[in-house]
Amino acid sequence: MGEKNFSNTEYYENRELSWLKFDRRVLEEAQDENIPLLERIKFLSIVSSNLDEFYMVRVASLKDMVNANYKKKDIAGLTAAQQLNLINASTRELVGDQYHTFMETVIPLLRKEGIHLMDQHEKLSEDQAKFVDSYFMDNIYPVLTPMAVDASRPFPLIRNKTLNIAALLRSKKTNKGVMFATVQVPGVLKRVIPIPSEGDDKKTFILLEEIIERNIEKLFSNYTVLCAHPYRVMRNADFTIDEDEASDLLLEIQNKLKMRQRGEAIRLEVEDKIDDKLLGILKKELKVSNDDIFKIPGPIDLTFLSKLYGIEGFDELKYEQYIPQPIPELKNGKSIFECIRKGDIFLHHPYQSFEPVVHFIRQAAADPKVLAIKQTLYRVSGNSPIISSLAQAAENGKQVTVLVELKARFDEEHNIVWAKKLERAGCHVIYGLVGLKTHSKIALVVRREEEGIRRYVHLGTGNYNDSTAKVYTDCGIFTCKESIGEDATAVFNMLSGYSEPLTWNELVLAPYWLRKKFIKLIKREIKNAENGFEAKIIAKMNSLCDAEIIENLYKASAAGVKVDLIVRGICCLKVGIPGVSENITVRSIVGNFLEHSRIFYFYNNGQEDIYMGSADWMPRNLDRRVEIVFPVIDDELKKGAKHILDVELMDNVKARVLMANGEYKKQYTEGDKKINSQKTFCKEAKRLVRKVQSSKARVFVPAEPVD
Repeated sequence: MGEKNFSNTEYYENRELSWLKFDRRVLEEAQDENIPLLERIKFLSIVSSNLDEFYMVRVASLKDMVNANYKKKDIAGLTAAQQLNLINASTRELVGDQYHTFMETVIPLLRKEGIHLMDQHEKLSEDQAKFVDSYFMDNIYPVLTPMAVDASRPFPLIRNKTLNIAALLRSKKTNKGVMFATVQVPGVLKRVIPIPSEGDDKKTFILLEEIIERNIEKLFSNYTVLCAHPYRVMRNADFTIDEDEASDLLLEIQNKLKMRQRGEAIRLEVEDKIDDKLLGILKKELKVSNDDIFKIPGPIDLTFLSKLYGIEGFDELKYEQYIPQPIPELKNGKSIFECIRKGDIFLHHPYQSFEPVVHFIRQAAADPKVLAIKQTLYRVSGNSPIISSLAQAAENGKQVTVLVELKARFDEEHNIVWAKKLERAGCHVIYGLVGLKTHSKIALVVRREEEGIRRYVHLGTGNYNDSTAKVYTDCGIFTCKESIGEDATAVFNMLSGYSEPLTWNELVLAPYWLRKKFIKLIKREIKNAENGFEAKIIAKMNSLCDAEIIENLYKASAAGVKVDLIVRGICCLKVGIPGVSENITVRSIVGNFLEHSRIFYFYNNGQEDIYMGSADWMPRNLDRRVEIVFPVIDDELKKGAKHILDVELMDNVKARVLMANGEYKKQYTEGDKKINSQKTFCKEAKRLVRKVQSSKARVFVPAEPVD
């Protein structure tokens, strides 16, 4: 084993190419004929949304490296320039397949079901054309701002991610010369517009940009419109903050957000039949190269499909809506604090409701015995009931401390609004730590009881966001164990006053010693395997790209440790390498819910240690963020956490297994029993409620999964 070089770059996958493979798996859901049609278009929308963020952050960062002449190679031995070339080729193939799926498969299937999306305004009937033209004058024309470019009017700022229509004009008076003009498709208006149908059993829609393009001459009455085509520009959104020099972090981030709209153009999407001269002007003014231009054979930006998903009257083309189930331990009419005192409570969202977490803060805000509430917030919903409860608690005279992470990417502006609201209500608001993002998910309630002060804690793997909790799979626990309560207090003292205790009881924190803890746990399994004992690791996370962790997993595999990984997105580890990763399996589950929970299992010679938390196995989570990983201590809760891993390892419907050639493949073959882990957990959550109601049992773990 000592002769192997486990850090050999050939043993590692590039993280960006791995991310694009994840998007490929999402696209495969849109291509799956077994999935209801409107669910399939939702996955097409997700692919577009994922690519937007990928380009604004990851591709932008690589371009910055190239511009800075940064030569250091990545984990897979690739320079930034090499990565950009491979990304470009892979993205073009992905986008080509995405639009082929949309135009050649999805659009015809939608028509067959009576849903018509008019992708060309020229195809409108006479009655539809009259409606569209009238709709334009009444609802769209007053909002538009056409902008021509000439000697007195410079090329305007084209804002990041906005959809626009570019045109070439010629003066009707002189009939000479060609002028460039552009108009932004207003984001404040609905992009999918219902129009009269040609049959009673149909619903017909047209896109906003098609209506504008049809009527664009009305914006330039003194000109002839020679051509007009939609386009969209993506800009570098990966800003850096010098926190040591920033006197006011909130003000500094507000200023940086304005710059995001003016960042370097890194991707230009245009209609595939765009006029060459028009494209040349856009290319020159936006300073993009041919490698950055994507000619799109259909509507630009398919994220609008998420809106089409919501049309009424086509429930048969969707999954039956799942209603998160109540937590049995909390269905007794007693206060949530009394329920927690009876024993730790395990939460599994969205199979079980997120409402108890909201209720935990709401009840604490109103309870006269509660002295203080402390909580970290990374991403919250648009109308967050948790924010309202925290504000109410402060107004009720309780000590309320909230860490609002202003650096949560793409939620910065949103979080600034919440932070100001909480401050106005009298909460003590912390804006994160210098140089670190606070990504941990923890809430602490301090309550005075007959026995003295008692601390109640919620720890989770996901954000305190009641909206995403309906579609993200996450785990959490309620506990009032004294050891965890002491640690929770220490966490908030550290966050608010840089006071770190000498010893900790249960919680494991990044960036301080979480990396060392994981390496120690892996090495313990290696030692057990070398001593002839059974050794096993199961780890579920969003992403795996930390070189040191992967190297130690390779060492574990070489020593005979069985390693099963459930990694939704990025995975830089390769399987099937002789003498290196033959004992490692990797699977990715892409389904109706977004897999978000992090669970880590170590066999420990039969003692079975299980941890959950907010951290992935990525350098940023282990080294540059405040993360919390917590042990699952209660034996019944351990069974529940282990059961989640066991069922997901058996999934052969939504899981794709990583092969030695780097491709992901589904494992189901004709005749196998279908096991869909997400459906299994939905059924189990319902069954658990019925079981507890009849037997009063605390936790029920079925003997086998259901499909």
